[in-house]
Amino acid sequence: MSASRPSGTTDELGPTGPDRDGRDGADLLAALLDGMDAALCALDADGVVTHWNREAERVLGWSADEAVGRQGFAGWAARPGDAAGIVERLLGAMRARGRQVHEFALLTKDGGRVLVRTQSAAVRGPDGEPAGVYCAFSEVHAQIDLERSIALSEALFQDAAWGVVLIDADLRPAAANAHAATALGSGRTTLLGRPLGEFLTQGVEEVEGALAHVLAEGAPPVPTDLWVTVRLPDGEVRRCWRSGFVRLSSPLAEEPVPLGVGWLFQDVTESKQTEQEATQLRFRSNQLHRAARAAGECEDPAEAISVLLDFSLAGFADHVLLDVLGRADAPSAHPDLDVPVRLVRALATPAGPAGGPGPGLAARRSGLPLRYAAGHPAVQSVERTSSVRASAPADPPGRAREWARARQWPEDSVHALCSVLRSRGRTLGVLTFLRAASRSRFERLDATYAESIAARIATAVDLADARSGPRG
Repeated sequence: MSASRPSGTTDELGPTGPDRDGRDGADLLAALLDGMDAALCALDADGVVTHWNREAERVLGWSADEAVGRQGFAGWAARPGDAAGIVERLLGAMRARGRQVHEFALLTKDGGRVLVRTQSAAVRGPDGEPAGVYCAFSEVHAQIDLERSIALSEALFQDAAWGVVLIDADLRPAAANAHAATALGSGRTTLLGRPLGEFLTQGVEEVEGALAHVLAEGAPPVPTDLWVTVRLPDGEVRRCWRSGFVRLSSPLAEEPVPLGVGWLFQDVTESKQTEQEATQLRFRSNQLHRAARAAGECEDPAEAISVLLDFSLAGFADHVLLDVLGRADAPSAHPDLDVPVRLVRALATPAGPAGGPGPGLAARRSGLPLRYAAGHPAVQSVERTSSVRASAPADPPGRAREWARARQWPEDSVHALCSVLRSRGRTLGVLTFLRAASRSRFERLDATYAESIAARIATAVDLADARSGPRG
């Protein structure tokens, strides 16, 4: 029996079974003590060691047979100068209420010193009087490691500048810090146990796929950028979260048992958008350079215009329309006169064989103006001599087609960007770029690119007019 020696001393610490003098109670107590993860020992009122379990043997190296029955710790488990003080502090728990915590150095069997932290409390005899003390002890560095782990967990959840979410095996949040709750548009307790789909309208499949992979295979070696759309109280917001994952397993099981996934993420939306914009600017700059070289090889200015627009459509829009002013005395030429804006179609991108946009083709100039209603984006662009952006209403779905037809645009058009054509201080027309629903709406950066294209087109239109004579 490793936990205690079958002697009368054992019984002095209290009953061990139905028969205090029987072996069954002592054996059961020994088994219970040996099965515990904490190092345990007990001393009677005279300071004699009465119990010593297997964990105590592991920590110090002394077996129960070597420890039980010894008077104090002098000469074996503690230095002679320290032994008396150690036993005195431990036995002091018999006169105190509750548990007493102490730290002191003990000796291992191989001669090493171990700093331990003890928790001791009195053991009462049958008469209710103190009969000894029991002591649970552990190496201090193990306790410090545990406290550091707890402190780190608390710091991550309270003070971290990134989101931390603990996901259970069902892919639902089990805990989250304040930063993560704010990013998900919820409270820390509100999101617990609820599907991520209640907070993310787009990107939830990618997030759950990553979490399932980590549960099954382990964490990826590098962080992953995940684009999601978050449902916030004031509307939906598109965000990019740089995410790292940690698979959580139980440290108490012999075989790793997955407890869930630690998901840490940081919002990198602004930096990703800046990176994308820089890439986009490089591509568009190259496109303009290639377009200028290709157009420079065209002898016919009308053909040069078509080439310029074909290059500009790549990755930018689905359709492009070129409308020129039908009168030489344009409003910009006589700003004080109430001259109506009359636009004539000069070029358009007809539908290709598969229904998509094809190459730009020049339209026959009949001189008949387009029936653009007042407030049409193309008319506004000419009147304001600036770019105008417009988008079809989202609901109901059929309303977008009506919106496009009313403006004499292809029916699949959902977003429009009109840029005025000006050359040598004169307004020559307007360039309209159109996007279908599969693309995003035009932004300010798109307007800058369109204005660069319009400046090149205006030069070509001015040259074409100089060769063909006055319009109209």
